Amino acid sequence: MIQEDNLVTVGRFDDDAYTSSQAGEFALNDAILRAEIARGYEEYLDVFERFYADEVEVSSEDSRETIRGKAQIRPFLLKFLVPLHVLAEVAGLSVSVQQAAVPRDAASETHSAWTVSFAGIDGKRCTLKWHAIRRWNASRVVYEHHYDHQQIGGPLTGDDLNPAAGLGSVRAEFSRAPRRN
Repeated sequence: MIQEDNLVTVGRFDDDAYTSSQAGEFALNDAILRAEIARGYEEYLDVFERFYADEVEVSSEDSRETIRGKAQIRPFLLKFLVPLHVLAEVAGLSVSVQQAAVPRDAASETHSAWTVSFAGIDGKRCTLKWHAIRRWNASRVVYEHHYDHQQIGGPLTGDDLNPAAGLGSVRAEFSRAPRRN
């Protein structure tokens, strides 16, 4: 009888953790997909602040280093988002983001597939694809790992952007993982 009670308690905890992580994942991904880089990068920073734990850990299969804490991650986000915003708002770069859930049965862990397509004014495209694993503690991401990176198409150049923007010498390369200086 005691074992049955323990099993029910553990089962309820797992169901709650699973439901909580799935709801958090849905809300986070929805917020990312609704944000528009051409309007500004601040929406993405707000999403980061709202959904990620202060001591979140982020890693990638392309890097041996795990980045710990919002304060350490924020500069990487800005280094990527600010130029991307300028290219989208001023230079006519089109950015499209798609996400698909990857079914898993682990409580407190979610998996998703991401695709970001960049298109120049002439239609030339560069597409990045990757998968992400997130571990959740209640409504906050405490760990995120990116893997299976793919790039389809070459980098966009200044010729692919709006010539009126004066960015003709810009070579817009989108790396698969943030790099440290």
